[in-house]
Amino acid sequence: MRTDTMASSPSPESGSTVRPYRPDDEPGVRALIDTDRLPGQPPCTPERLATALRGPVPPVGWAVPARPRISVLAAAGDRPQGVIAHLSWADVHTGVICWVHAHEDPPALRALIGHALAALAHCALIEAFVGGPPGPLGPGGLPRAHRGATHDALLRSGFTGRCQSRYLYCALSAAPRSAKPAAEVVPCDFPPGQRLIVREAAEPVAEAVVSVGPDRTATVYWIETLPSHRRRGLGHELLGQALALLAAQGATEVALVVDDPTHPGQDCQAAPRLFDSFGFTLVDQLWTYQCRHPGSRGRPA
Repeated sequence: MRTDTMASSPSPESGSTVRPYRPDDEPGVRALIDTDRLPGQPPCTPERLATALRGPVPPVGWAVPARPRISVLAAAGDRPQGVIAHLSWADVHTGVICWVHAHEDPPALRALIGHALAALAHCALIEAFVGGPPGPLGPGGLPRAHRGATHDALLRSGFTGRCQSRYLYCALSAAPRSAKPAAEVVPCDFPPGQRLIVREAAEPVAEAVVSVGPDRTATVYWIETLPSHRRRGLGHELLGQALALLAAQGATEVALVVDDPTHPGQDCQAAPRLFDSFGFTLVDQLWTYQCRHPGSRGRPA
């Protein structure tokens, strides 16, 4: 783990100090993260926090970023009132604000985001809450409705945002669903869980990746059917088997993230209809943000 090596800096808006994360901050930081937890998201355990502190795993072939710098907003008694994590790729001059939590307190959020922007001043592009699959601390984007103060603080700091995906939730019945076992089930290393594969003539035509944690929360990471095999009910059979598998393994609730279609077309309503048929409901939209050339913020065009 790499903590923020920058010197502590005062936060004039909050009367607090932004300083590097310390190991004894862990309980307070986990409490901050859990305050923003969505339905179906697991609680922040020491193990999950340790994974997040090590930083994201880059896709195959991508450069490995520097490990995140973790900064804490400390108030009276030096207790964490907020926390932020950011990292950068030195070779491409790109920075990322990975996550920030501060009880949705606007002055605290502005102080933390301002601190991260100062540390990433060398970056031509800074992203925040870059959309992706659910990770150890969140759903992969900023829940716009649940975290409106964070959204506003990012916009006030010079970021522009857009909705990238939606977070869906479903409570599972204690009794496993009846489902036709159409898919082969094999272990999956990344993300850790199980892969369900439907084959025709030995070729995969539909696939899902799911996992269940020890806290009975489960995640559907991926479900897809080849375009040539859609409208045959394969997706319904596959998701039914996946949910039955998760319930049999003790899961009581399941969440998933579905991308907003970039180019809405004939199939854009197929996924919502599928998830709705199994009782999934929309919890929130997930947003991602960008800030270009932060050193020029506020200057006339």
